[in-house]
Amino acid sequence: MFEATTYTARRNRLKQQLGAGVVLFLGNDESPMNYTDNTYPFTQDSSFLYFWGLNAPGLAAVIDIDEDRDILFGNDPDVADIIWTGPLPLLSDRASAVGVSTIRPADALAGEVAKAIGQGRKIHFLPQYRADNQIKLEALLGVRAASVNQYVSTPLIKAVIAQRSVKTDEEVAEIEEALAVSYEMHTLGMREAKPGRYERDVAGAVEGVAISGGGRLAFPVILSKRGEVMHNHSYGNLLAEGDLVVNDSGACARSHYASDITRTIPVSGTFSERQRAIYQAVLDAQMAAIEACAPGVSFKDIHLLAARSMTSDLKDLGLMKGDVDEAVAAGAHAIFFPHGLGHMMGLDVHDCEGLGEDLVGYDETVQRSSQFGLCYLRLGKALQPGYVLTVEPGCYFIGPLIDQWKAEGKFADFINYDAFDAYRGFGGVRIEDDVLVTPGGYRVLGRPIPKTVEDVEATAAR
Repeated sequence: MFEATTYTARRNRLKQQLGAGVVLFLGNDESPMNYTDNTYPFTQDSSFLYFWGLNAPGLAAVIDIDEDRDILFGNDPDVADIIWTGPLPLLSDRASAVGVSTIRPADALAGEVAKAIGQGRKIHFLPQYRADNQIKLEALLGVRAASVNQYVSTPLIKAVIAQRSVKTDEEVAEIEEALAVSYEMHTLGMREAKPGRYERDVAGAVEGVAISGGGRLAFPVILSKRGEVMHNHSYGNLLAEGDLVVNDSGACARSHYASDITRTIPVSGTFSERQRAIYQAVLDAQMAAIEACAPGVSFKDIHLLAARSMTSDLKDLGLMKGDVDEAVAAGAHAIFFPHGLGHMMGLDVHDCEGLGEDLVGYDETVQRSSQFGLCYLRLGKALQPGYVLTVEPGCYFIGPLIDQWKAEGKFADFINYDAFDAYRGFGGVRIEDDVLVTPGGYRVLGRPIPKTVEDVEATAAR
């Protein structure tokens, strides 16, 4: 939690940007796993956390722009709560800590909203991703739960994205706190990925570091020798000599600011000649992409720069052929690089994407492509100082994709399918860091986590 002035300033900026109306924020409630009293770990809505700073269930809030009032709705715990949770701060004390002086019981929210509707005032609210909050809005607004997101406030969405996208120094410090835990997660993962162990052994050790670091995982650990599977959470494979393991994992600081790092580990402790060549191609592309990050530069252009870098290196290895620029323009590189180069980061590991991915990553000057591979780029627009984003190129050998394109004769002028066939079972390589865009360029955040061939091998050999 930051100082109260931080949250007050954030809410005041919203008032200035929207000009009139009532802004309604619903916090999250507990989410049952299989019965009411057995819940998933509580996660507060990130926009609620950003503007109101309170990480607890059962809360809602209103910004009354016309009357310049910030109102928090909730209840103090009673004895029935306290016997399970222990003593908790009073709502008035929690509100004061985030600069709010007006508090109301939770059941007073309906009256406040009904009054504003009766006055013909605009009710601004954000897209809802949880069914329970859609149902609450149905009761508050008289709109069917299934249709709630058709009535969201686009001006509010754009104002929230604009604020949350540009990180302050204190926010960057929180991300780096999460990255300090990520350093331990990834260096441990390199040491633990040994022949004879299961993926779950390594994934469990990595997750334990996140918890012992005082926070939790930013997202479920992706850790597998099947690196060509983008989000493989099964953890069931036995590691053997010659395998590569992709470890894509991150931690949340106690403030809930996230980190997101990927490293690729040779289970043998050293890369084979073939693995080293592919790994170096990905690393070269990542370094070129990071060095291109600067204010005013389109991230779509940086994505294509990384694609050209890898295509050129894979051409040298005999996997690609023809003109590199033409191959990338056509989209042939997506056979080995079928995802986007990166995404925004902050309180969400994919920051603000619940508000609309295109509104976060694109604007009137840069539109999302429909081309396979490039269409998955989550961030395409020009970078600004204060943006924090991931840079994560990858190279994968995906059997079903190779088979389909080969059967179709797709991009035969650019892809050497016989060479790709020889790489079946290779898996994949991905390397990812978190980057702050500065007024003069960029800064890679956090303590450097081993990523050169030599440094990864040295750490994995311990």
